[in-house]
Amino acid sequence: MAGKDKYVAYIASYTTGTGAKFGIRIYDVDMKGGRLKEKEKVEITNSSYIGISHNGKTLYSITDLGVESYHIEENGSLTFLNEASINGMRGCYLNMDQEDKFLVTAGYHDGKITVLRLNEDGSIGEITDEKFHKGLGIAGGRNHIPHVQCLKVSKDNKYLCAADLGMDRVVIYSFDHENGTIKEVDVIHCDQESAPRHMQFSRDGKFLYIVHEQKCSIEVYSYKDNNGTPDFERIQTVYNTQEKDTTGIACSALSFSEDDKYLVSSTAGENNVIIYSVDKQYGGLNQILALPIAGEYPKDAALFPDNKHLVSLNHESNTLTFFNVNMEAGTLVMNGPELPVDQPNCIVFHKL
Repeated sequence: MAGKDKYVAYIASYTTGTGAKFGIRIYDVDMKGGRLKEKEKVEITNSSYIGISHNGKTLYSITDLGVESYHIEENGSLTFLNEASINGMRGCYLNMDQEDKFLVTAGYHDGKITVLRLNEDGSIGEITDEKFHKGLGIAGGRNHIPHVQCLKVSKDNKYLCAADLGMDRVVIYSFDHENGTIKEVDVIHCDQESAPRHMQFSRDGKFLYIVHEQKCSIEVYSYKDNNGTPDFERIQTVYNTQEKDTTGIACSALSFSEDDKYLVSSTAGENNVIIYSVDKQYGGLNQILALPIAGEYPKDAALFPDNKHLVSLNHESNTLTFFNVNMEAGTLVMNGPELPVDQPNCIVFHKL
């Protein structure tokens, strides 16, 4: 499958303070060797998160001024389409609805969700809705101020899930696809001080996976829609660390392998990557390995599309590290030298 296909990988990174101006790098993927070879750089400030539309034609990036859109060429190169304001502080995450009609952005600093219309050519249109999460004031420091960290549109396109790391909850909104407006309909209450950071839906949309930064856990929820009422039920909790006291350890990454057989997460502090096998029928996770990534703060980590190699984006040590993975043996073996990249944030593989 993945052996014959050609892929590129896009890596987003911060630029402020690094002296760099290229916030997105494009790499050719050497599937056999399990390495990335840089082919182009894109000038953009502080690309904190990137995502590709469901039709594979457009790449979107968070930037200092809002969001930017790029047309993906046949060879994987990016051609700038436009930029749009999100009418707030710099965002940290973005997602598209399943029909690529709307782009949603998450505001960590101002606790804001912004919905923008998307045009036929993939460029970004006007803002259609804005919602601020409400908090409990600053008595508890960081933990009781809204920080919208991640947004996911459910696979049935009915709901927008917003992980609020500061308020320890995931707010569920219904999504009006004519007007691009959202309305709060439910809340998943996470454990206090757990800090929900990232989420992924299974491909069939029946399960939601939430990684918690402070609790260092992944919680699995079953999901169904009961005639316009979302029903999320927690069915499993797994831990990314053996430590009972998770002070100084923070979870970050959460990504599926291309075939959805594996879920990858990571921890800062311990600086490990954790790989789980996924029971597609029942949603459950089974840990295969938890091993060091030879870098500091693996902000993102991803399996290559062949599931035989892995790359870790080490935000504090400014490196990419590469590994050969053997799922049967549960091993991770370093594969060649590290690659320098200043403050890498996230990686997306794209099939040409």
